[in-house]
Amino acid sequence: MKTILVTGTAGFIGYHFAKRCLNLGHRVISVDSINDYYDVELKLNRLKLLKSHANFEFHQLELEDRQGISKLFQSHRFDRVVHLAAQAGVRYSLENPYAYTKSNIDGTLTILEGCRHQSIEHLIFASSSSVYGLNSQQPFSTSHSTNHPVSLYAATKKSNEMFAHCYAHLYKIPCTGLRFFTVYGPWGRPDMALFKFTKAILEGKTLEVYNHGKMKRDFTYVDDIVDAMIPLMDKIPQPDPAWDNANPDPSTSSAPYRIYNIGNNQPTELSYFIEVLEKAIGKKANLQYLPMQPGDVLSTYADVDSLAEAVGFRPKTKIEDGIAQFVAWYREYYKV
Repeated sequence: MKTILVTGTAGFIGYHFAKRCLNLGHRVISVDSINDYYDVELKLNRLKLLKSHANFEFHQLELEDRQGISKLFQSHRFDRVVHLAAQAGVRYSLENPYAYTKSNIDGTLTILEGCRHQSIEHLIFASSSSVYGLNSQQPFSTSHSTNHPVSLYAATKKSNEMFAHCYAHLYKIPCTGLRFFTVYGPWGRPDMALFKFTKAILEGKTLEVYNHGKMKRDFTYVDDIVDAMIPLMDKIPQPDPAWDNANPDPSTSSAPYRIYNIGNNQPTELSYFIEVLEKAIGKKANLQYLPMQPGDVLSTYADVDSLAEAVGFRPKTKIEDGIAQFVAWYREYYKV
């Protein structure tokens, strides 16, 4: 049994990851601010399920609360730290930029400092496919440049990777960054496409479809995400003896640092995504086509070869099955 600090456990991925850890017999110490970016009741209901486990302990804390986070690190001995909490959302970052620097940069620095002072054996942290920004070479590889983000959210995630590398280099803290690709599934976030589209179709409201449905996303089912994360906890990065600072690979380092993509490795066009959703619900959508939004990218597509090599990962869930499972959860949860 490991004692694992998981930040963001009231969130979507954090909930699923913590649940899996508890089911495997680990002890989970949880941190979440439970902010009101989206439905607080949904977050509390996730937590309610986690609190039914004897090995779950919850602390409501802001990540940037230096004193509170420091006290938490001092009062526990963590075998692993899994940092998933963040201010999410690309479009919201256009309206509330300071929320992103506060949570994603200041908050991550606080977690890194906790790991530093308690000599944590392995820190795993959430990054995002959005860091690829203007890069048009696909599939996105962790060896590609990520120097041209197109949203503040993406820029803060890129910053997280850079901060983690500094701590890996300076303090020898093994750090693994995970670039998630458009995660979906039961208990998902209300601000994401699948949730919004399902709600609109069931309520007979109009769907706003950006770039006329021609965008592609590497939609990744949440169970596949967790399937990769569990073995990665014990895949502690080591300095790469072959790393060449004259021709540096961004995904590895002379420090104990590693970056992986976690994606479905199969992009789906938004228009097909909507067709599958209509079939799962049994009802046609009312569509309003709109141009691209600032901060969006046309396509995401994950190269997961390095992840497959590291832990044998291959995604298992087809988009048709994943959407059907989300719709079934949504109908049950909202009694539709």
